Amino acid sequence: MKTFAIIPSGGTGNRIGTDLPKQYLQFNGKELIAYTIDIFQKCDLIDEIIISACKDYFDLLHTIKNNYSFSKISKIVEGGEERQHSVFNALKSINANDDDLIIVHDAVRPLLPYDILMKAIETAKISGSAVVAIKAKDTLVKGLDSVISYIDRQDIFYVQTPQIFHFRILMDAFIKAEKEEFIGTDESMLVQRAGNKVNIVSGSSFNFKITTEEDLLILNNIIQNR
Repeated sequence: MKTFAIIPSGGTGNRIGTDLPKQYLQFNGKELIAYTIDIFQKCDLIDEIIISACKDYFDLLHTIKNNYSFSKISKIVEGGEERQHSVFNALKSINANDDDLIIVHDAVRPLLPYDILMKAIETAKISGSAVVAIKAKDTLVKGLDSVISYIDRQDIFYVQTPQIFHFRILMDAFIKAEKEEFIGTDESMLVQRAGNKVNIVSGSSFNFKITTEEDLLILNNIIQNR
């Protein structure tokens, strides 16, 4: 059994307003995406890393690969209009057996704890799927300018990545979505929609997604204080 890590990196950084997409910004002299790749490079269970990205940044990604000796990066493929298309392009580029594991992890989640990655891999090996998520802790409300209603947080989770599946389960889910012209928010939605059970693995607040300018400040503080 082989394990492939797919890292979609097609974001443009519009929400932050930087000229350079946030995954390529440097923190303490190292690109954000390099922190993310490093997690999988150092994991003995990972065989290959595939990155899907805008062609404009292929040269930069090759430079990052060489600068940090990321030997497990086997392919850099062109991303698509949506995250789903980018992951699908990467998925179609590999030669995998049905039971091989496919890990999908956001390029902008650079602080994934190693033990959570290992737990998710082991869960997916046994059951065919694993999605990392954290239990909702705060009061949840529905509304716009004012509260319309309160949501029971008892069974509510915030979904993160990595999301891990056997190759055949994930590929079939993507094919079904493509045929039906369905765009989901993430891989777990496609897999669950295709009739498969998706197992939850407890995540971490450190494994947050860099989305806003405030997230950049938090990440910089964490890295500077390590």
